[in-house]
Amino acid sequence: MSDDWDEIGFIISSKYRVAVLRRLVESPATPSKISEDEDISIASVSHALRQLRDRGLVELLVDEDRRKGRVYGITEHGEELWQEILNRELVD
Repeated sequence: MSDDWDEIGFIISSKYRVAVLRRLVESPATPSKISEDEDISIASVSHALRQLRDRGLVELLVDEDRRKGRVYGITEHGEELWQEILNRELVD
């Protein structure tokens, strides 16, 4: 669980990471769709996606070589952590 707290702290310390995960829990999406749905800049979305992906919380669902139409989804581990964050009411 201590590892999970490290991950949870990482997620909730950024409103952008929280927004990206909140959106991806609903369904996979492209960065531009996340940006539109959560009303945050594409640069912020891309940065958050990169950070979350580095930690194995989101994954690219299309070929790595694709530049357009890159669809991201939340991983099982990402979903577990998100559920824990919600259960403990750590985000609004």
